[in-house]
Amino acid sequence: MKNCKLLILALLAVSCSTRPQIQSGDLLFVGIPADYTLDDSSMSSGIAAATGDGSEVNWIHTAILDVDEEGTWIIDATIRRGVARYPLDSFLVDFTLKDGSLPTFEVMRLKGGPRELVENAKKFIGRPYDVWFLPENEAMYCTELVRDSYLAEDGSPILPAAPMNFKGPDGEFPPYWEQLFGILGQPIPQGLPGTNPQDMRKSPLLEKVDVSITE
Repeated sequence: MKNCKLLILALLAVSCSTRPQIQSGDLLFVGIPADYTLDDSSMSSGIAAATGDGSEVNWIHTAILDVDEEGTWIIDATIRRGVARYPLDSFLVDFTLKDGSLPTFEVMRLKGGPRELVENAKKFIGRPYDVWFLPENEAMYCTELVRDSYLAEDGSPILPAAPMNFKGPDGEFPPYWEQLFGILGQPIPQGLPGTNPQDMRKSPLLEKVDVSITE
């Protein structure tokens, strides 16, 4: 009996040690239900309407995970914080839905390892959020930060750009985008090179990690 107990403990230890763990450089995608209703003035509402692909979840945000001896941190670009590094717990509070529940989270990892992605991302901390969604300015939006941090050895982005889409499933621009770019005094940058969470998550260069960030 004693030997059986020792064997069970040994198997449990092996199981725990082989369980996937979050690594620095992993990407955290945030998804909301396709039928989730925000207000028309919300940027998340605009992103969800423009990047939804008819699936049950619209992926509206992407963040970089950073793990050290003090815990798990987020590096991302948001309207509230700009480009910042802050605790995962604060991120969960920021993205809590209006009914008090959490959105869908999915961790993705670059195939072949995280490389120096986190250190690249830290160079951009302090920059403002890019409400213009334009390339080659000092401001950054969430997936722009990821793309500019995920670099090959020659300095080129690993993840490709794609034409920006701000139109909803009906082919029209959601009210948020019309209001925002009207205030900014510039045309909606429809079709310009850029990125979004929905397309980035589908990249064949990324693989899903079966791990929970809330446990």
